[in-house]
Amino acid sequence: MSPTLDEIRRAPKVLLHDHLDGGLRAETIVELAREHGYQGLPTTDAGNLRQWFEEASDSGSLERYLETFEHTVGVMQTRDALVRVAAECAEDLAADGVVYAEVRFAPEQHTTTGLTLDAVVEAVLEGFKLGSQGRDVKVGTLLTAMRHQARSKEIAELAVRYRDVGVVGFDIAGAEAGYPPTRHLDAFEYLQRENAHFTIHAGEAFGLPSIWQAIQWCGADRLGHGVRIIDDISTSGDGTAKLGRLAAYVRDKRIPLEMCPTSNLQTGAAPSIAEHPIGLLRRLNFRVTVNTDNRLMSSTSVSLEFAKLVEAFGYDWDDLQWFTVNAMKSAFIPFDERLALINGVIKPGFARLKWQP
Repeated sequence: MSPTLDEIRRAPKVLLHDHLDGGLRAETIVELAREHGYQGLPTTDAGNLRQWFEEASDSGSLERYLETFEHTVGVMQTRDALVRVAAECAEDLAADGVVYAEVRFAPEQHTTTGLTLDAVVEAVLEGFKLGSQGRDVKVGTLLTAMRHQARSKEIAELAVRYRDVGVVGFDIAGAEAGYPPTRHLDAFEYLQRENAHFTIHAGEAFGLPSIWQAIQWCGADRLGHGVRIIDDISTSGDGTAKLGRLAAYVRDKRIPLEMCPTSNLQTGAAPSIAEHPIGLLRRLNFRVTVNTDNRLMSSTSVSLEFAKLVEAFGYDWDDLQWFTVNAMKSAFIPFDERLALINGVIKPGFARLKWQP
């Protein structure tokens, strides 16, 4: 029998690509907007607002998709709001069976009411700590710089400053076209000198040049999305695949791909789950991981993403464990901590579900 959604929710899962400002509860957005005088919401009914986010995000355009964040970021401009949103994020992930998560956010987007970058980071870290207490989830933080801005070195230094208290890495995000990762080389070179981890949004809405730059010029440890690596793979009628030099390099080096199937459909990177490149990339044994991207905009969770893959590709418990172990191997925490979660939590958890009567 294929794993059901309820069973998948009980499996220990790992999440590497999740945006804090893309995962708010609709009820929280309405309450924070009222408390802080934010007037921009399209509706103040939580149910209607949740539906609006999903519909507005389902346009097939990454640029239009990114516009929805104006409202979530708009209510995340005070310390209390940031603590609350981060705490609820940890609670929601734990409720979905996530045992380890790396949640990213851009500190520079939360300073309009006078918070310093340090104050923003400290508020989010406090929220994750509060939301994780008493729950079987560990949350690490990635600090994101916006690729169309010029603060990446500053944010990279911020990530290094807080890396011993919960910040596990760095990222750049935003529209890819016209803003190549090489614009931020000084930040990536600094991080490499500091032995710090970083991932780069690449190969989501833009093609192979974005992936090539992220890896070969910038030295990314992981690829955020990376779905366009499929453009360097050709398949024949009998199903055999031939990898180009870049695709072969990504597979040979075991560079993790932070794939977000539902989000990719919304931004036009894939036409359907069944046609999503994740199926071929899994068959070719790329280091594929399964992620949510933005749980509010995509109305999703890790469990829902897995359930969609089970339906589309017929995956079983072994496949879901493979994705999960891939993600845990690729996390930006020390090796011994990753190994402890793999051997002590993930594999036993999947074994119980696989062999349950």
